[in-house]
Amino acid sequence: MAPAHGELRSDGPSATRAIGRALGREARPGTLIALIGELGAGKTQLAKGVAEGLEVPTVVNSPTFVLMNEHVGRLRLYHVDAYRLAQPEEALDAGLIEDRQSDGVVVVEWADRLEGWLPTNRLEITIRGDGADPMARTLRWAASGSAHARLADAALEPR
Repeated sequence: MAPAHGELRSDGPSATRAIGRALGREARPGTLIALIGELGAGKTQLAKGVAEGLEVPTVVNSPTFVLMNEHVGRLRLYHVDAYRLAQPEEALDAGLIEDRQSDGVVVVEWADRLEGWLPTNRLEITIRGDGADPMARTLRWAASGSAHARLADAALEPR
């Protein structure tokens, strides 16, 4: 199956969180959402929205200093931040990408730092600033694998 892909526009943090909420509501066990973008692009806002869609009652912040936080909601959320990793192999050594996570949803911030180490089947979202409006973002996504293509179709495709 060829990767599905598309583009969305967000006009600010609340819209980015709403996109994440839609993803969280539609996510199923084994979902992997790989987020790519510069510092301040909105990766954590999207992750917070996924948590809201998964009905996670706890505060979700960037796990930069602990590398991964686990939250319990409708499904477990494994929120990974690869920013501080010097080498991708450190993610495996730290147990950030494991089979035990197949029971929940994994959201990886700075996923580009794990290139070649993440599973092929995933929903990858690149977030970039969008022109003159400092709050606006463009989210370009690519879904690999049928489950992630269904997720993107349900949560990201305009109706």
